[in-house]
Amino acid sequence: MAAYEEELDSESRHDAELMLRVSAGDAEAMREIIERHQDSVYATARRMLSDSADAEDIAQRTFIRVWKAASSYEPKAKFTTWLYTILRNLVFNESRRMGRKPTCSSDAMEEEYGQLLHTDPSPSPSEDMEARELEDAIERAIAELPEKARLAVQLRRFQEMSYEEIAAVIGMSVSATKSLLFRARQSLRDSLAKYL
Repeated sequence: MAAYEEELDSESRHDAELMLRVSAGDAEAMREIIERHQDSVYATARRMLSDSADAEDIAQRTFIRVWKAASSYEPKAKFTTWLYTILRNLVFNESRRMGRKPTCSSDAMEEEYGQLLHTDPSPSPSEDMEARELEDAIERAIAELPEKARLAVQLRRFQEMSYEEIAAVIGMSVSATKSLLFRARQSLRDSLAKYL
């Protein structure tokens, strides 16, 4: 781990150290991993699935898999890349099992997370309605993307992952990931043309 450790930021090093402890059976280290990542794992699952109960179940199953697979964890890449790969597999499997295209309305996200758009403290009713309409259109456009593209957009937009990390999570080369995101952005631009 020493050579790779130099490339990691302190957060990633801490995750790797925790996972090495988890692989040795340290339940306290697992608790810390969950506390550090549960919000982002749940939020990503929630954006990919339309039901908060499904998202909660997927988040829990993600951490169960982390615990069970801890002995096979090797700090060759960021822990979050490994974590989101597990999450990706569970979300995609759930989507296929349910035979649905995961979507999440702006209303559901607002109920779950609060206001989505940062607007002027005193917007006019028409500005507020336009902002809400735009956010709804963005969420619908993202929901229409194919699974891998939708996940790549979510990881880039909300988790601020690098192209390399996203590529590892979705199982594509970096150049293919960049192309996927380019096409996804183009599709979003086309879908949202009347708002831009």
